[in-house]
Amino acid sequence: MTWWMHLDKKRGSRPRCALLVDGPAEEVARRLTDLASLHGVSVSAEDRWMPYGKPVLENGQWNTDPSKEAKLGEADRLLPQDQRRVLREWWLATPDDPRANTPNWDIASTCTVGGEAGLLLVEAKAHRGELKEGDSCTAGEPNLGHIGNAVDGAGGRLDAHSGIGKWHLSHRTHYQLSNRFAWSWKLASMGIPVVLVYLGFLHAVEMEDQGEPFASADGWRTAVLEYSQGIVPGAAWNEQPIATSKAPFYALIRSIDIDFHVERAKFD
Repeated sequence: MTWWMHLDKKRGSRPRCALLVDGPAEEVARRLTDLASLHGVSVSAEDRWMPYGKPVLENGQWNTDPSKEAKLGEADRLLPQDQRRVLREWWLATPDDPRANTPNWDIASTCTVGGEAGLLLVEAKAHRGELKEGDSCTAGEPNLGHIGNAVDGAGGRLDAHSGIGKWHLSHRTHYQLSNRFAWSWKLASMGIPVVLVYLGFLHAVEMEDQGEPFASADGWRTAVLEYSQGIVPGAAWNEQPIATSKAPFYALIRSIDIDFHVERAKFD
């Protein structure tokens, strides 16, 4: 039994993400490069990713939870301390409060984008029910207002620099989608090129009790475009660099069918 089988949830996107980063570094790097499938974007065996599939030294201590998702304001294997601090102060009114939270990323990896050190960020879904249009930020004050200002500010700067249409990022609706683009913009505005991948896992039939699984790459792409309509300009998904005041970022729609077997059972 491999390590990912010890996850509390052995279905849906989380174990599939764990499988993508399970194995020798050269193999994982190739998978992540192929996942992006964008000219000039590569992940090498020397890059670092989360989840990581094995114990790693993190913040001076060995972390033995190989399924741990990335929080970019905390993950020292992905960003240096000064950049993590900038991100936490941008997002949170109380950046030193250990209870204050920043978004989790299903997969995050250092990478090379056009010859520059960058980040590959993956948001993964296994069924339509996970594309939540009415979700809102649940942080308490004063962080809620601070996050709202950060998201609104990101949308405003994207309006000013991207040149591809009107952005309507919000912490009140489509919050997860909005924070994914807000964080991608912030990193790029710090000079870190970003590749943001919306990843659809196909044929996750064990999730039928939660929502309709994605049956094809075309079906996944259509679902993302419909879900993001009115929040993110459609041209953002055209695999062209999205301009910021410094580095660009890319928004990609990708899908993968991972051979994943679960026992048929009644899920609570």
